[in-house]
Amino acid sequence: MKSEKLKHGDKVCVIAPSRSLGIISQQVIELATTKLNEIGLEVCFSKHVNEIDEFQSSSVDSRIEDLHTAFSDKTVKGILTAIGGHNSIQLLNKIDYAIIKANPKILCGFSDITALSNAIYAKTKLITYSGPHFSTLGMLQGLDYTIDYFKKCLMSEDDFSITHSQHWSDDAWYINQNQRDFYPNTGYQIINTGEASGTMIGGNLCTFNLLQGSCYLPEPEDTILFLEEDNLLGENTLTEFDRNLQSIIHLKSFHSVKGIVIGRFQKASQITHEQICKLIRSKPELNSIPVIANLDFGHTTPQITFPIGGEVEIIATSTHCEITIKNH
Repeated sequence: MKSEKLKHGDKVCVIAPSRSLGIISQQVIELATTKLNEIGLEVCFSKHVNEIDEFQSSSVDSRIEDLHTAFSDKTVKGILTAIGGHNSIQLLNKIDYAIIKANPKILCGFSDITALSNAIYAKTKLITYSGPHFSTLGMLQGLDYTIDYFKKCLMSEDDFSITHSQHWSDDAWYINQNQRDFYPNTGYQIINTGEASGTMIGGNLCTFNLLQGSCYLPEPEDTILFLEEDNLLGENTLTEFDRNLQSIIHLKSFHSVKGIVIGRFQKASQITHEQICKLIRSKPELNSIPVIANLDFGHTTPQITFPIGGEVEIIATSTHCEITIKNH
């Protein structure tokens, strides 16, 4: 099930199903609002979006009320999450999915929102979107690529190919907007060659894995997994990615996975091209499917927006890669 794409003049509502908007600076809020206005979108905020507790979040009841209200409000055409966190999974068994099914509209966010987006797709078949939070759009620098793919995915019916950004960043941009570190992008890393097409699911890998064994995990069926792992807690990302990926491989339905696309690892992970190649090629279950790494999504800047439940085609040879998202 697809929602209508956003149009010039449409209203988008900011909700906080994970951490509160209250932790975001007023400067970032104003910059993000201005950026959305510049691309033709009106911004409103949910009732409890700034409510904050000792968990930097709000009560489950407040978050559920805001989610239901945003979907029910006929004047709202899209929903953006304020920021990620750790607890959107608390909402899954409290959501009235009939409200969402009766009021299909765009929901966009990433990181912890992976649990919410994939659960909504699993329960309603409504395509949701992995892409920037509202707060992400408050960057002064390095946002052009992110905005470009936000518009391609959410404001157009045309299919689009994913080309890599020219530069990327992994700094605490919200602390000092004027002092940023950008690095040249080396482009795709083709680990296993092949061709595949299927339905995209995934997002943040460790969050996606929280859905295993529940009714909120989308059933892999001719699926292309889009996966990324963060390094926000300073853990060894290579070993975390390894065991989390292995957990997915152990799923009974893994034979329906036709390809894997991996988002860029954060700089602190110190994962080399050789290491990720060795890890992937050590798993015989992956030998016959295309695997591509170092795409612009996840916890670095910039990032694409892609549809969870949407269709994608991949062609990966030893020298060439095409990834096309079917957007119509």
